[in-house]
Amino acid sequence: MSNYTVRVELHYADEEDYETLHDAMATVGFVRWIQNEDGKKYRLPMAEYNLVNTSLDREAVREKAVEASARAKPDPEPWVLVTQSTARCWHGLKLWKES
Repeated sequence: MSNYTVRVELHYADEEDYETLHDAMATVGFVRWIQNEDGKKYRLPMAEYNLVNTSLDREAVREKAVEASARAKPDPEPWVLVTQSTARCWHGLKLWKES
């Protein structure tokens, strides 16, 4: 199983476009938080997403993100970056608050 961090950039987008993006990404399994070893969740930076414990490869993860981002703002074409990881560390992220 693999873990991925995905960054999406919408062009000429407003807050509503990003809210649509967040919903579309969540619909296909991405979350906006990262979890440390003790189970605490932390909010990721804007338009960055996490997909954990998946059997998908990088290309399949990318396609899921591309399709979801196109639902938010297809033109101009969104930028999508997928990074596969085995371990991560961070600094300054705020605790995730379940809504």
